[in-house]
Amino acid sequence: MSQLLLVASSDEHFRESVRDNMANTPNARMVAEYPEVASNLYIRVLQDLERHPEAGLIFDLASDPANGMKILEKIKQAVPDLYVIASDYHAEGETVIAALRAGANDFLTQPLRRLEFRDALARFERAPKREHGQTQSRLGKVWTFLGVKGGVGTTTMAVNFAAVLSQRKHSTVLLDLDWTAADCASQLGVQPQYTLIEVGENLERMDQALFEGYVTRDPVGFFLVGPPDSLETQGYFSEPMFRDFSNFLVEKYEHVVIDAGRSVQNEVIFGALQVSSSIMLVMNQDFQSVRNAQRYLSYLMRLGFSQDQIRIVVNQFQKKTGSHLASLDQIQQTLNQPVFFGIPPSPAVGAAVNRARPFVVDRQAAGELDATFRRFVDKATGRQKELTRSA
Repeated sequence: MSQLLLVASSDEHFRESVRDNMANTPNARMVAEYPEVASNLYIRVLQDLERHPEAGLIFDLASDPANGMKILEKIKQAVPDLYVIASDYHAEGETVIAALRAGANDFLTQPLRRLEFRDALARFERAPKREHGQTQSRLGKVWTFLGVKGGVGTTTMAVNFAAVLSQRKHSTVLLDLDWTAADCASQLGVQPQYTLIEVGENLERMDQALFEGYVTRDPVGFFLVGPPDSLETQGYFSEPMFRDFSNFLVEKYEHVVIDAGRSVQNEVIFGALQVSSSIMLVMNQDFQSVRNAQRYLSYLMRLGFSQDQIRIVVNQFQKKTGSHLASLDQIQQTLNQPVFFGIPPSPAVGAAVNRARPFVVDRQAAGELDATFRRFVDKATGRQKELTRSA
């Protein structure tokens, strides 16, 4: 039976040492690395445990023991039965006791020694394992839509995804992180009075009542918050602010849908991608889109994201293609990854944008596009599997 491990450490040398030791340990496999050890790490751990419920966590305390203990405590609060092996350079009684009080099940001294590492994994192997379904997260899901270039329909995807979830009575927040375009508000025909600037200024006292009093509520039911409309308005909303804000959102709402625009090198966008249940990489079939999708995928993989987290969505998908459009096979061969879903072209999209309403609101006017998009939401959220099992 494989021993699956998650590794949290900001030290590349420590992560490399874990990889080296695992290479000499039969059946041991690393399924996720977390080079960013921040307060919202528990969100990513929960997401990975849903895919690998039997995994354990190796947690490096060496770089910042005090803050690391707090982060470890929050992880254990979220997943009390997670098996954690803490590690530090110091193995004095107080250090080990503090780690055990924070929730660690075992302790390894750095630098890692092969025999001690193997013994720790043997103890982990003997510990009771969680089963599928046992680590079902009570936190909300984060769905981030990232376009490979402008004009591929990223905002339209995000707006309608949030609308469908709200129509199904799920508490949902639509978060616009594209500070240049800020198109979500225009597609919904609103001019929000409060923005991410006010959110950032009030994070320390933020609660659900204050948040919902600040932000705009769409008639369908979801909440919208985004950047100021004016490009001249210079505000400050940092990646640490986003971390705190994402903690708040996933604890209060079932779904958070993010329009990330097309920027992958923005620190706030990177923070959003890290906590995402799925990254919807939106593209068209033109060859520039395919090339950019390839570049985006390579970049995200280098940052540590896995193929399981990234889903290719082809908007305005056409089965019959000419010389100017890539076929489904060409896209999949170039990206070395299957296309998750294709959304067909429809005049209903332009009409809905001009009306400043999601196209899923007028199901009759949207026609087949509405039905197809709902199947996309079903597949993305896992509702399709639930309907199949209950049939």
